[in-house]
Parts: sequence; structure tokens; C-alpha cells
Amino acid sequence: RVRGTAVGFFMVGSVTGPAIGPCIGGLVVTFAHWRIIFWVQVAMAGLGLVLSLLFVPEIEKREGEGEGKGERRPSSVREILAMFNPVRISRQWLYPNVLLCDLTCGLLAIFQYALLTSAREIFNPRFNLTSALVSGLFYLAPGAGFLLGSVLGGRLSDLTVKRYIARRGGLRLPQDRLNSGLATLCGVLPIAVLVYGWTLETRAGGMAVPVIAAFWAGVGLMGSFNGLNTYAAEAIPERRSEVISGKYIVQYLCSAGSSAAVVPLIKVIGVGWTFTICVVLSLLGGGFVFCITRWGKVMQLWAEEKFHLDGKGL
Repeated sequence: RVRGTAVGFFMVGSVTGPAIGPCIGGLVVTFAHWRIIFWVQVAMAGLGLVLSLLFVPEIEKREGEGEGKGERRPSSVREILAMFNPVRISRQWLYPNVLLCDLTCGLLAIFQYALLTSAREIFNPRFNLTSALVSGLFYLAPGAGFLLGSVLGGRLSDLTVKRYIARRGGLRLPQDRLNSGLATLCGVLPIAVLVYGWTLETRAGGMAVPVIAAFWAGVGLMGSFNGLNTYAAEAIPERRSEVISGKYIVQYLCSAGSSAAVVPLIKVIGVGWTFTICVVLSLLGGGFVFCITRWGKVMQLWAEEKFHLDGKGL
């Protein structure tokens, strides 16, 4: 019942990078040689490796201790190779609820990376910004929204779960927490994105309005992401790793496509219409989430019967 809050605080670490990374990069290229950026990345990766080795527990060992026995370790080359079979991941997409969850995360990632990738291309010429340090400060606005949205979204999803458990007399369903993200996915995020895109397109409100809109877009984005990330871990508990891996495959394929396409698209149709497309995708994702909240369990049972799955994603 506190998994959403835990996921929210965990995501704080991952969403801090897009906020402070451009600022650090701006400082480096302004006052030092640009190659130092890569040495900073090496040092951060090394620090992350050391911290993970020291503080991240071994999941298999903990599960084995908690249940009295762990899963049998692979004893042959064939079994080891089977662990890396991509079909184990793609097979989870036979579940419509899992597929819709992954697609929604992909649609949200399209906006996230459209915002982050295009910011300097938009802001620098419109506001005559010539310093990488100054333009890098813009990222603090969506970054702060990411942080706030992660924490508040996690807490709100847990409260939503508790409310639905009480309503059903103790019965808990994984999709309950997705109800908490519908308001941000269909309300906060689309409104903020429209304000952001069209104030930049029409040059209305100066720099302040799009910066504030970017903050609220960050809140809406991570408020929506939190429930989806937590649901991916809960939908099929026995295949949690495969479901989450599949989610990130879809999410980062969409991120890569968005990063490559957003600037050329802005040059062709403008900032306003580009981010209007992002709004349409957000609302489409909201429709997917609504379907999961209403028929998620039915979808899962249908897939198990249709494709002769055993409830464990196999």
C-alpha cells in the first residue's frame, strides 16, 4: 500500500538528471573545456556502480530467505541462454492491459523528450540566449515539476488504492492506483502543454509563462508516470521483471524517435502544433489508462484463456 510512494521517491533520482545535467553542462562549456563533461559522466557512472554494489540488496537472495527457498539457479548453458531470450519479454504484450500500459508510457515519453530535446532550439532564438549556462537554467523548471510530480503522484496513488480497498471491503486490484493519474494525464498535462506550446508559438507572455507551463507539465507527466510504473510491477507479480523490461523497451524506443523527430517537426509545422500533437497523444494515453482501470482484470483473464497462458506470463 506504500509502493507508489516508494516508486515516487525512487524516481526522484532518475528525474533529477534532466534537471541538473544541462546546468552542469552549461557550467562546464562556459568555464572549462567541453571534454570535461565526459570525465564527469565517467565519475558519476563509477560512483553509481560502487553505491549499487554496496547498498542494493540481492533480490534473489532476499526472496529465498523470505520464503525459505529461492528459485533454482540455471545449471546449463541452455538454461542460461533461455534467461536472455527476448521472447520472455515480448510475450507479456499478449496481455492487453500490459500492452496498453506500455503504450501509454511510450506516449508520455514522446512528450517528455520532445520538451527536453527541443528546449534550446526554441528558447535560444526566441529570447536571444547565447550562453549555454543561461539556456541550461530552463531545465530547472520541468525538473522541479518532475520531482514534485513523482513524490505527489506516488502518495496520491497509494491513497487511491486504500480508498478502493475500503470501497470493496478489502479487495485490492492492481489497476486501482491508475485512477489517481487520470486527472493529471487528461487535465494537468494537456493544459500545461498547450499553454507551453502556443505561448512560445505566439510569443505571448514572455519567457515566464512557458517556463511556468513547463513546470506544471513536469508535474502532470510524472504524476501520470508514477501509477503506470507501479502498475507494471503489480500487474503480473510473477513476471514483474519481464513486464517492466517490456515497458522500458517501448518507452525508450518512443523517446529515441521523439528526440530525433521533434526539432525537424517544429521547423515544418511550428511549436504550437507540435505540442498539440503531444496533447492528442496524452489524451490517447488517458483513454488507454481508463480502459485498464475498468477492464484490466478482464483483459488479463482473456489473454490467459486465449493464448493458454498460466497466469505467470509463460
